[in-house]
Amino acid sequence: MTRSRGELPVPAPDPVRGGQFQRELGLLDASAIVAGSMIGSGIFIVSADVARTVGSPTWLLWVWGLTAIVTILGALSYGELAAMMPRAGGQYVYLREAYSPLLGFLYGWTLFLVIQTGTIAAVAVAFAKFLGVLIPWISAQHNVGQIGGVSLSSQRFVAIAVIALLTWSNSRGLREGKLIQNAFTSAKILVLILLIVLGLVVARDTTAVQANFVTSSQDAPLTLGFLMLVGGAMVGPLFSSDAWNNVTFTSSEVKNPHRTLPLSLLGGTVVVMVLYLLTNAAYLCLLPLEGVGTGTTVTERGIQYAAEDRVATAAASVLFGPSAVAIMAVAIMVSTFGCLNGLILAGPRLYYAMAQDRLFFARTGHLNSAGVPAGGLWLQMLWASLLTLSGTYGDLLDYVVFAALLFYVLTVIGLFVLRVKLPDAERPYRVYGYPWVPGLYVVGASIIMINLLFVKPAYTWPGLLIVLSGVPVYFFWQRAMK
Repeated sequence: MTRSRGELPVPAPDPVRGGQFQRELGLLDASAIVAGSMIGSGIFIVSADVARTVGSPTWLLWVWGLTAIVTILGALSYGELAAMMPRAGGQYVYLREAYSPLLGFLYGWTLFLVIQTGTIAAVAVAFAKFLGVLIPWISAQHNVGQIGGVSLSSQRFVAIAVIALLTWSNSRGLREGKLIQNAFTSAKILVLILLIVLGLVVARDTTAVQANFVTSSQDAPLTLGFLMLVGGAMVGPLFSSDAWNNVTFTSSEVKNPHRTLPLSLLGGTVVVMVLYLLTNAAYLCLLPLEGVGTGTTVTERGIQYAAEDRVATAAASVLFGPSAVAIMAVAIMVSTFGCLNGLILAGPRLYYAMAQDRLFFARTGHLNSAGVPAGGLWLQMLWASLLTLSGTYGDLLDYVVFAALLFYVLTVIGLFVLRVKLPDAERPYRVYGYPWVPGLYVVGASIIMINLLFVKPAYTWPGLLIVLSGVPVYFFWQRAMK
């Protein structure tokens, strides 16, 4: 069948067995997926590494500010694509339509192999680690059994158990998944707001404020070498701000998607990035960037030297004293649980779209009687659990930060491609400031990527190899499906 100029392809009939997608996600629900998938454990931890890299309170805020700009520009650009093609699979569909099925497959392959499942594994282990603060039995050193040649620690057991629990919950229907998402996203936003209000207004520490904003040493000169360090320092904040695109995977279940998807992408990312910036300002009002004095108190140790990089816990210690460790453990557990639910909910919708194109396991292209891709949910759980057991997810995630950014850039460039390729296609929302907004995103993100090739080559090149490993798999799958 041929297509006329400006006409998008009609999706293939859904080979479901007893179920179909239900449009149950309103603006609040979609925004909760955006915000809830973004906020995990990163905001509570990564500022320590950023502070050590840039060595300046001002540049700590600039790194997060630049991350906010890049993220919001990307979300604005995705809004046009999401409103134009509101189908299950989201970004996979955009890449397929703008370029080719191969490029769409490479994104889906990398997402399943590492990006989504590796993040699920990492966040689940973070949940178990902070639960271990309250229940010492849950520890990486406490073995509870053996699976093959791999020891099963109580920490890994809990991580796998929480992945299984949320997979089961989401397999029962979209309504269950969105209720969990809304509740936990609201809770963790309230946690961040509380930390911000206490840090900025109620209990700011005069020693920290003096050290960071009055007597802070001069910032480093703006040399090329320093700016490259700043670009490298953005890796942690960028990853902490990632997964905002996951809502596009659920497009077939969004009410009034032409309006809801662009608004949720913009609203969710703006709320989270403002919270992130204010949270870092609160850290600076509670803790000096560098250690001062003898280093015997939390305040004297500073952001750069927070124990195990737990900046939020160190800041809470100024507010709540010894009970801060338990308080922040609960807060981070709430945050990671909600993040896990959003990731687990969204991913299988993309695998479903790939299966519809006969580029993934056929079972993942079926919906159960509750209208959700249960096969994809359980396959995702299995692979994420194996990554949890292997312990390699951390290294893999480091490798794919560059690759994930590459796919973001290609997707936004795809917006320009589709403006030329399908000029007459219906676009219920057109990105504000076109071509400058998407153009600025492409330029900014590309500069960061090129910088990473030089600053962190050990992570960038392996990431590209992971992506390219999907090329032979794609041609094998095509041949096998003939």
